Amino acid sequence: MSANDREYYQALIEKNSEYEGIFFVGVKTTGVFCRPTCPARKPKFEHCEFFATAQEALLASFRPCKRCRPLSHPNHVSGLIQTLVEAVEQNPEKRWRTRDFQELSVDASTARRQFKKRFGMTFVEYARARRMGLAMKQIRSGEQVIEAQLSSGYESSSGFRDAFSRIMGAAPSKIGSDKVLKASWIDTKLGPMLAISDEKALYLLEFVDRRGLEREIERLRIRTKSAIIPGSTGPIRSIEKELKHYFEGSLHQFKTPILPLGSPFQKQVWEELQRIPTGETRSYSDIARGVKRPTAFRAVAQANGANQLAIIIPCHRVINADGKVGGYGGGCIRKQWLLDHEKKF
Repeated sequence: MSANDREYYQALIEKNSEYEGIFFVGVKTTGVFCRPTCPARKPKFEHCEFFATAQEALLASFRPCKRCRPLSHPNHVSGLIQTLVEAVEQNPEKRWRTRDFQELSVDASTARRQFKKRFGMTFVEYARARRMGLAMKQIRSGEQVIEAQLSSGYESSSGFRDAFSRIMGAAPSKIGSDKVLKASWIDTKLGPMLAISDEKALYLLEFVDRRGLEREIERLRIRTKSAIIPGSTGPIRSIEKELKHYFEGSLHQFKTPILPLGSPFQKQVWEELQRIPTGETRSYSDIARGVKRPTAFRAVAQANGANQLAIIIPCHRVINADGKVGGYGGGCIRKQWLLDHEKKF
């Protein structure tokens, strides 16, 4: 057993998503290997063997667990989710009721739970967001609010307005030419990330389990006076492709257009972060000197933490002056993995 095994075992017990992609565990009593977040009953420590990659586990004669599917992306879309998403696309204006789930031989509570885990919203909320997205498209194309209201299945104008505002962040009559941002889920080796952009640039890229992500999204929505709806854009497709190559080790510099939103000082710090060569690190004091504010290392640390474009603006390359890894919004384990990964480039 290595020095990390106790730490990994604790992460396994807690089903800590920050360790996704960091290790896999082989269970000697069953012959299967799992990801850290596997929902199966946990084995005893002495029955565990830990591996850095799935390939190592396979070579050690362990077979992949059928529950957590370690050879797929974390939170891989289940067949149930695929079925329901396809059903929504076939009739996006539909308002779902219990009997609709029964007709598809789907348990409503299971659908709720799986959608909540995957998308951060229940299936009903997902279907409602899709209806609202279509309604907003109608409003933006010049149709009357009442027409959009009726076509989206709402008979009460106040109910439509309230539901619209909760999902989009603005009342339907106020949408007009306001900005629309699209949000999309991206699976990565270290766990899923959320990307938000318009058609020109990326505004946010964060691990979905980052603490305070909901507040970040809300601040972004308010600051840009935008509606944020599920969907994809050119920048999102671009960063998804670039992240794949980054984690494979074949991409060192991101070219997806970004639009960081912050104060002049924050932007100055973020520009300095982007000057840190891949595979190297800097301290907060180094960054403070780089922006000509040598005593402002605490302000630099705050600006570092306010970065909303993880990995692209490499705040993970900033460590403590004593050489310790320091904090990271996506988790210190991920930060160390990213630093080790980039040293191989």
